[in-house]
Amino acid sequence: MGEVRAGGEAAAQLSEAAQSELLELCEEQFAQLEKLQNEIILCGPDICASPQEQSVNRLLATDAELKQWLSVQPSLLAANSEILLEAGKDEMLKLCSDLEMVVSCCEAKRDKLRETKELEHKWLEEKKQVLLAANDHIERLRVEKEKYSEQNVFLDTKAKIKKMTVYQEKLMESLGDILEKHAPLPQDESSASRKKKNIPQEINEDLISLSEILEVLMNKVINTPHDPYITLDHTFWPPYVEMLLRYGIAARHKENNFKIRLETFF
Repeated sequence: MGEVRAGGEAAAQLSEAAQSELLELCEEQFAQLEKLQNEIILCGPDICASPQEQSVNRLLATDAELKQWLSVQPSLLAANSEILLEAGKDEMLKLCSDLEMVVSCCEAKRDKLRETKELEHKWLEEKKQVLLAANDHIERLRVEKEKYSEQNVFLDTKAKIKKMTVYQEKLMESLGDILEKHAPLPQDESSASRKKKNIPQEINEDLISLSEILEVLMNKVINTPHDPYITLDHTFWPPYVEMLLRYGIAARHKENNFKIRLETFF
């Protein structure tokens, strides 16, 4: 309807001679269209045995039509300048509408690219900040590495070992005090008390304390871990040895009952 209304408005602006000439051209085109339509109707349908033959025929027909259009010489729509002017105006309006649509699409694409550019710029700034932070961290580590040289590490380790040795000595002293208080060596008592308790008359004076037994066991494990057993002799008081074995502090050799070692506590 819009095209018909635009064509009517364009025809109203033309002179009578131009209108009559335009009408004659339209009648000629309609007559040619009717002729072609009648020829198509009268022409029988293309019946082929196989779809492949139909495709070949259509291809040949299309090729022939293309050659015909290429051989046709372009001609003017009409000789009247008023008709050509109106036709040119109509084509220019259509072209302007198409160009406006293209401009709108380009502007939308430009806005999208601008938004993408802003996001990429923001991402780049964040990565730059991360890179600066990483470089600062690397520089700080390098300075710390130069500050703590091998000599400093050696001195630090030596101080820690000394501290641990002092702490171990304090622990051993505390352990000795506790064992001396709660597990003292056997002492000579009166004959009446010994008879009452059925304790032998003679007590070996070479007996070592419980703390010394533990120290011997620990030193043996540390110095010779492949052979942690010690041999029991007359200096080891049997009740102490039995107490260590009973409470799981020491373990007896499987083949030799006179050898014990410190139990593994892990």
